[in-house]
Amino acid sequence: MTYQPTSALGRIVNDIEETLIALLLGLMTIITFANVIARYVFNSNLLWALETTVFLFAWLVLLGAAYIVKIGGQLGVDVVIRAVSPGARKVLGLLSVAVCIAFTALLLKGAWDYWAPFVGSQAWYEVNDIRMPDWLRFIEPVLNEGEAYEKLPRFIPYAVLPISMALLLFRFLQQGWFILTDRSDSLIASHEAEEMVADAARRES
Repeated sequence: MTYQPTSALGRIVNDIEETLIALLLGLMTIITFANVIARYVFNSNLLWALETTVFLFAWLVLLGAAYIVKIGGQLGVDVVIRAVSPGARKVLGLLSVAVCIAFTALLLKGAWDYWAPFVGSQAWYEVNDIRMPDWLRFIEPVLNEGEAYEKLPRFIPYAVLPISMALLLFRFLQQGWFILTDRSDSLIASHEAEEMVADAARRES
């Protein structure tokens, strides 16, 4: 199923997600290109570029995973699913969603347990190369006992872990609701991929 938001809020959230993913990809491209130019043209190096790109890539992948579940873009083998009756297909779809929800809940718990100390007892931990922007220094009295951060605190880039897992859990719950209310019958979209291959074959013949 391809997700189509019907409410104004749904469309706004959808636009924000798509814009954020595009922005992350664009920033990765620009920073990498700038670092290549700095290295091979000016014989210099942007020390923060590699670490920034790694964090941006992590955000892109983790947020993108939830977005793919939302739009039904993941592929899979559905030979068995398509061979059974609609009722059995619905049961299998709900079973698949239940397994995904349980697994994602465990991931969310692990992500929170890993991230939470960086906001508490380990709030002083910093990244290696990304300097602390001045517009974020308002957090220093709250989280760093008034001490100034030289580099970006780790809890900021690592926040994608619980955020993305919570979003992924919500998307699986949403897909489960779609299957339960007969708006969809499966988590995967492999039949759509097969139709695209068949269409391409017809055009070539």
